[in-house]
Amino acid sequence: MSLRKGENNTLMAAPVVLAVSVQGLAADVSALLLGSDGRVRSDDDLVFYNHPSQDGVSIAGSAVTADLVRVPTDVDRVVVVVSADPLQPGAVFTRAPLLTVNQTGSPAMSFTAPDFTSGETVVVLAELYRRNIGWKIRAVGQGYASGLAGLATDYGVDVEPEPDPTPASLPAQGRRNSGSAGPAVDLSKVERLAPGLLFPARQAGNTLVDRGIANRRAAVYLILDHDWHMEELYESFAVQAFAERVLALSANLDDDGTVPVVFSSGQDPFLEEIRLDNYRGRIGQLHTQVDWGWGNVAEAMRRAVRHYQESRAADPAFIVTQVGDEPWDKAEVRSLLQNTASLGVFWLFVGFGRGKLAFYKNLNASTSATFTNVAFYDASKNPGSVPDERFYAGLVDAFAVWLRR
Repeated sequence: MSLRKGENNTLMAAPVVLAVSVQGLAADVSALLLGSDGRVRSDDDLVFYNHPSQDGVSIAGSAVTADLVRVPTDVDRVVVVVSADPLQPGAVFTRAPLLTVNQTGSPAMSFTAPDFTSGETVVVLAELYRRNIGWKIRAVGQGYASGLAGLATDYGVDVEPEPDPTPASLPAQGRRNSGSAGPAVDLSKVERLAPGLLFPARQAGNTLVDRGIANRRAAVYLILDHDWHMEELYESFAVQAFAERVLALSANLDDDGTVPVVFSSGQDPFLEEIRLDNYRGRIGQLHTQVDWGWGNVAEAMRRAVRHYQESRAADPAFIVTQVGDEPWDKAEVRSLLQNTASLGVFWLFVGFGRGKLAFYKNLNASTSATFTNVAFYDASKNPGSVPDERFYAGLVDAFAVWLRR
């Protein structure tokens, strides 16, 4: 049985072996035992070559064995990770590792993620997670441009830093309407709190430099569609990955390391936040608290604007609004766009999903369009497949033009 990215399958309450095969570079396999908060209970919950066994989970070479009967009840998930050997500087994944899953009495399963293109040095291959009284496995295949130490830190493990003989330089910060370079963008907070986001944050910074707005600041917001048709994209971590890339962009525009997140679902949109110190798995944790609704984007927009006004922020608001289908009240959305034009709010509608998006695509298609503070970016059905450089260009091109007016 072959699993696709985001798919899951039921496991028996018995030992399961997850074997990893990597081509093209030396790599290490490890596992993390996580509680319901998405973090380890202690440093011992990182199982790797120097600590090969913990509470029913063990490592032998390139295989992880989890005896699901022995895993303690306060362990909610077991995450299987493969990382490039830190003693090979510059080594990154290009071809995705192959994962083979075997459990006595059940058909074998396999999973190969899409290949990687953004300098990934560590890959979360799969996770075993509790569902009701049993266990399931989910194919993840999410790559990150940080080593094992960075990933482990994001999950709450205190480990020794990996060798980094040639640290990459940070992008130079530009000046408005000028090609001259300013002081370097300070991403030290990202490096300290969320090393897994350092690579996309640098890519986002480069894009801002290229558009001449690297010295500008903005309060970044994120609105996420929580209509029922988005369920697959939440389960496959596509929405989580999208939110992480927006957070990486925000680190270059607002140094508080926080993005308010509004889930668009019915008349009572749910507002929370994603931060550099809690982003790992955050969207999955939050969205389970929200009922599937009909995606009332107008109400979610009002909630974001109200939060922005109450914050009394001096910088403009950049509200990234992910949409998966047409709004049910188009007139109300148009009215909101018109009424917020004078408030220093820029709306970027990002389309991905399986619904119709003609309304958003055509907002500024007419010669009589008056929405100077609105743009649309089609991120395809799977924004994770869009390279960082093109993704961030789609996010900031129109915003940069608006800022320079």
